[in-house]
Amino acid sequence: MSTAARPVSKRRKRIILGILLGIVPAGLLFFRLFDNHFITLPYFGQHEVNAPGDTTYFQVPEWSFTDQDGNTVSSTTTKGKILVVDFFFTSCGTICPAMTTRMAGMQVSLPLHDEAFKDVLFLSYTVDPEHDTPAVLKAYGHQHHADTARWKFLTGNAADIYRLGNTGYLLSALEDTLDPERFVHSPNFVLVDKDRHIRGFYDGTTSAGVKDLVGDLKLLIGEERKRKKQEHSD
Repeated sequence: MSTAARPVSKRRKRIILGILLGIVPAGLLFFRLFDNHFITLPYFGQHEVNAPGDTTYFQVPEWSFTDQDGNTVSSTTTKGKILVVDFFFTSCGTICPAMTTRMAGMQVSLPLHDEAFKDVLFLSYTVDPEHDTPAVLKAYGHQHHADTARWKFLTGNAADIYRLGNTGYLLSALEDTLDPERFVHSPNFVLVDKDRHIRGFYDGTTSAGVKDLVGDLKLLIGEERKRKKQEHSD
């Protein structure tokens, strides 16, 4: 009997190629998930190292404003929530419509009925509170199909809002102003964790910026779960 190698059949070649094409994406997915397991988002703002492994990070200061339904929304009522924040005004004809549309898109793509996103809250602070009364904000939210159970439109004293935006959410660090009570219209979304630490800034006028935000939000949810699991095991 001849021991010469036989040509591989076309059918067998297709099977082998299919297996290889399946293995490569699976391997890439595994390493992506493996890498993400160890990724933590940065902390923004000044921080102080007290000791190895013990760092005090900047926190958004406490705040309290009125939402579109006339209810008080504050750092206390939003405790335990991951926040996606922006600043806008309803009569804006430049960047605000795009940002609001993208915020509405995130509301749909991160559904409340999904357990993973139940602690995500969207906050839109108006920078024109004189015009943007609760009634105006409510109509604006309705126009953009906002689920006001998880997307709050906030108004209040102008100086307090500007100060919070500039020195609380650190938007002045991204703009050319040092005046805490002069708000520079920012195109950025801000990602804030459950402990009021700022974890990211994203261009809310671009699909790429929002894609980065959603990706980091999912990483932050994983980070929060890991921390909670560690707390329960200690």
